[in-house]
Amino acid sequence: MFEKVNPNHPDKIADRIAGAIVDLAYKKNYMPKIAVEVLIGHNHCHVITETSEHFTKNEIKAIIRRLAGNVKVDYKEYKQDAHLAQNQNDGFKCGDNGIFKGVPITEEQKRLKFIAREIYGLFPYDGKYILNKGFLTICQSNAQSKILEKIYPKSLVNPLGEWSGGINVDTGATNRKLGSDMADSVTGGGLHGKDLSKADVSINIYAFLKAQRTGKPVEISCSIGDDYIDGKPYRDIVEIAREYIKNLGGFEKFAEWGLL
Repeated sequence: MFEKVNPNHPDKIADRIAGAIVDLAYKKNYMPKIAVEVLIGHNHCHVITETSEHFTKNEIKAIIRRLAGNVKVDYKEYKQDAHLAQNQNDGFKCGDNGIFKGVPITEEQKRLKFIAREIYGLFPYDGKYILNKGFLTICQSNAQSKILEKIYPKSLVNPLGEWSGGINVDTGATNRKLGSDMADSVTGGGLHGKDLSKADVSINIYAFLKAQRTGKPVEISCSIGDDYIDGKPYRDIVEIAREYIKNLGGFEKFAEWGLL
């Protein structure tokens, strides 16, 4: 059983905004320190950053309005706690305690990953999809159900009827759809709105990739200040994650679909 949401689900819009702000931080500094929280809905977007880089409100507004339209913006910016920032003074070290899990993707998850992208290509609006032992449920806004029923026979399409979704119907928040982004690899740490020094980003990516490569589940724990993880220098794990994000096209692109 697996649920997937598309990039125009309100929670994913929040993730994408957070990712775009992290991308902007990396344009200002090769190794920024940043964490972003976004709450959006009903014509308002609230953003809080803890960051080493300064952003103008106009820079933040430009990102939000590109991804969410002409909504009201509330932006608050704070410096990272000085004590926590010192942890990285002499090189990358694990910035938090955590337990991380990577699990190989199942055939069912691969199939829904493909279906979600296929539907989104036809209807680029808020939507979510469930595949459970071969049975597909489609909830797709701004779409004619008859069209989807022809493409996906024997599926349940819009069981409550045709609907319009998005941020004027629902609210979105960063990292609220980790099950969609990580499948069975989901852990307590959020993937989005954070720089690569954060274990929640780099170790989750590393564990996921290792699980796909080996075909076996991977479990990793770390403590704040660790400079070796899974027998590797933490810097190496950060660089593996950096290359992964780079190949996707950045943190905003990463936020669209997550790890699968």
